[in-house]
Amino acid sequence: MISKEIHLKSRPTGLPTAANFALVKREIGEPGAGEILIQNLYLSVDPYMRGRMALAWPLDEVMIGGALGQVIKSNNPQFQVGDHVTHGLGWREYALSNGEGVNHIDPGLAPLSAYLGVMGMPGLTAYGGLLVTGEYKPGETVFVSAASGAVGSLVGQIAKIHGSTVIGSAGSDDKVEMLKTSLGFDHAFNYKTANPLAELRKAAPQGIDIYFENVGGPQLEAALTHLRPYGRIPICGMISTYNDGATQTPGPRNLTETIYKHITLKGFVVSAFVDQQAQFLTDMSRWIASGEVKYSETIFDGIDNAVTAFEGLFQGANNGKMLVKLAND
Repeated sequence: MISKEIHLKSRPTGLPTAANFALVKREIGEPGAGEILIQNLYLSVDPYMRGRMALAWPLDEVMIGGALGQVIKSNNPQFQVGDHVTHGLGWREYALSNGEGVNHIDPGLAPLSAYLGVMGMPGLTAYGGLLVTGEYKPGETVFVSAASGAVGSLVGQIAKIHGSTVIGSAGSDDKVEMLKTSLGFDHAFNYKTANPLAELRKAAPQGIDIYFENVGGPQLEAALTHLRPYGRIPICGMISTYNDGATQTPGPRNLTETIYKHITLKGFVVSAFVDQQAQFLTDMSRWIASGEVKYSETIFDGIDNAVTAFEGLFQGANNGKMLVKLAND
């Protein structure tokens, strides 16, 4: 059996391009003792991958990342043929595994693709980042940057479920309209054409309590200025800096705001929320079923288009979660 894979060929400088990747064909053998063979149905495409390419990931190896698939052969008693699973074995059509790091999912709770988005890593990131790292209190005012993305769109909706006033920013007027009309944000603005601080002052004259940070740059500065005393900034990402080349995006010039306001800035990664996983799945599946949480997916077809999908993350090509579909269930 031949499996196509996407390898990291060179480290990007600035925006990634197709020249940084290679499409490789590899023969996949039969599963050995204790192993399973997974046919991948969806690949996850995420902004964090750009940062890992700089140093952490080896060259000329398969791109690391989340995937969802179906077990098609098994020599492992913990997995049956037909089981649906998620794993982190990367951008490939087929994967051999001994089962370590492979997780069963319940396709009865949500559509399969949701387990790489709203029911998966982005969903748990939003849930834990707001409720745990952000130390959210019901009724607080929350500002979310990159609010139309896979994480930001869920942060805003979770906050609304808990009684918040929610403000979001996005990179186009269409996305701003979607935040307000489809996702229930109280206020949203196009960060490319609006003044972030002016928008925050208009939407929340008394200030904001939490800024869920996905972007950095001017929006972080505006949030620092407009945060109330004891405000919190859970730092999920800073996508405005990911493709910095020789010229680096400047940091906030007003960190002194943190001193007398007692503001907390705290970074986090999704692995911090393992203990919340079960409750997250219960809550999120209930919110999806009730219609309290809506989600969007942007899906490219075929592993040949995985790099195009990744480039699109940094060009505003996605609404919600970016995925690559490899096969039908």
